[in-house]
Amino acid sequence: MAASDKQSKEEKKAAKQAKRANGKQQRGQFWQVLKMLAKEDKLFIPGVIAIIIGTAVVAFLVGLLWGGQWWMLFLGILLGILLAMTFFSRRIQRLMYNRYEGTPGAAAWTLDQLRRGWRVTQSVSMNTHFDAVHRVVGRPGIVLVGEGEPHRVKPLLTQEKKKVARIVGDTPIYELIVVEGADTKASPEQVELPKLNRRLTRYPMNISRDKIDALDTRLNSLNAKSGMQASMPKGPMPQGAKVRSVNRTARRKGGK
Repeated sequence: MAASDKQSKEEKKAAKQAKRANGKQQRGQFWQVLKMLAKEDKLFIPGVIAIIIGTAVVAFLVGLLWGGQWWMLFLGILLGILLAMTFFSRRIQRLMYNRYEGTPGAAAWTLDQLRRGWRVTQSVSMNTHFDAVHRVVGRPGIVLVGEGEPHRVKPLLTQEKKKVARIVGDTPIYELIVVEGADTKASPEQVELPKLNRRLTRYPMNISRDKIDALDTRLNSLNAKSGMQASMPKGPMPQGAKVRSVNRTARRKGGK
C-alpha cells in the first residue's frame, strides 16, 4: 500500500513538472512570436495601444452618460485587451502569409489553421519538386488542394481525384491550386494563400457532420503514408541546403 501511495505521488509530481515545462515552453514561444511581430510589423505596437486605450476611453465616456464610469472603464480595458488579442492573431497570420507564400509547405500550414469540422491530410501526393496535393474533408465533401507550379500540380490533382472518386462515389470532389497571382479563370480553380481557408468555407454544404469522420477514415485507407509523403515537412519548408538535402531524400524514397 505504501509503495502504491509513493508511486501515485511520484506520478502526480511528474505530471505537475510536465505541465509546468509545457507552460514555460508555450510562454517562450509566445514571447518569441511577439518580439518577431514587433520587429517586422511597425504598426503592431501602436495598433495594440490604440485599441486598448480607445476602447477604454469610449467605455468611460459611455459610463459618464449613463453612470458607473469606473466600472465601464474597467470593462472597457478588458474588452480592449480581447480586441487587441484578436488584432495580434490577425497580424501574425498576415506576417506568416507574407513570409511563406510561395514556399513549399505553406498551404499545408495554412490548412492546419482551419477551425473544427475539417479533416486535413497533408501531402497525399507529391513529386520531387515538392509540388504537393493535400486532402481536406468537410461539409462540402472532399477538397484536393494543390500547391506548387500549376503545370506540375495539375497532373497530381487529376491522378489523386481518380483515386478518391473510386472510394467516395458521388460525394463532391473539388480541386484548388494555391499560387501567387492566382488566375481566377484557370481550371482547376486557383487561389492565393491568404484566401485559401476562406475559399473552402464558401463551398456548399453537401454532407452531414456525422459523415465527415467516416469519410476521412475510408480515405485514409487509400494512402498509408509512403516514404515520399513522410518526407514532406509539416509547414513551410526552410530554404537553401536543407531543402536540397530533403529533396535528395525524397528522390531516393520515391525512386525518381
